[in-house]
Amino acid sequence: MSTTEIRFTDGAGYERYMGKWSQLVGAAFLDWLAAKPGLRWLDVGCGNGAFTEMLVEKCAPRSVQGIDPSEEQLAFARIRPALQQAQFRIGDAMKLPFPDAAFDAAVMPLVIFFVPDPAKGVAEMARVVSPGGTVSAYAWDMVGGGFPYDALHAEMRALGVAVPAPPSTDASRIDNLRDLWISEGLDSVETHAITVQRTFADFDDYWSTIHLGPSVGRQLSAMPPDQLASLKSRMEVHLPADATGQITYQARANAVKGRMPISF
Repeated sequence: MSTTEIRFTDGAGYERYMGKWSQLVGAAFLDWLAAKPGLRWLDVGCGNGAFTEMLVEKCAPRSVQGIDPSEEQLAFARIRPALQQAQFRIGDAMKLPFPDAAFDAAVMPLVIFFVPDPAKGVAEMARVVSPGGTVSAYAWDMVGGGFPYDALHAEMRALGVAVPAPPSTDASRIDNLRDLWISEGLDSVETHAITVQRTFADFDDYWSTIHLGPSVGRQLSAMPPDQLASLKSRMEVHLPADATGQITYQARANAVKGRMPISF
């Protein structure tokens, strides 16, 4: 496993590779969160706006702000029709550029395992959320095999190809998420496991999609033809097509939510 930094610089490519997965799990997460309308939201690690768009459509927010370290991703988010009223800026999850109690809800979608110090990221979300507000997150179950491309990564490593990994994969464990929220003093902490599935038109659809992945795209392009052919054969075994030629498989994420204490 490689700890090489994973860079997200292609908003359109990310949309096909991960944005679709993000929307599937994000919809289930928002159903579970059941947030009331009219809140001031902060999306930490908003990326290309795939989740932010759903947040606007499902939660009728009063306002939405998003931060992300990638200007390329933010540029894609800004052109989404549903996000014309949202505000986006470059930002660090461990040092949020906002004053205390500036929001009613903060969410970290599929991001906490990328934060070098997850506890600091949670503390920063708690700092900028007002008393009684909600702090929440969801993350692919990286350790438990829930990442959508876990089988691909495993086969690449079996062939001796280094695959970059997020710096804080252990933070995606459901028990660790609960402990992080409790340790920051949040009330009414709850966790929830989410399973989603995605269908690709055929194996070629899947195969071309993975070449857009920020964690594997460059490695796939650099593999010798015979090694790449071997990987393709291995993945065809992992992902058999149904009678129509389509490929469907599951991914799993862990979610957590808590409320900021109210002082009397």
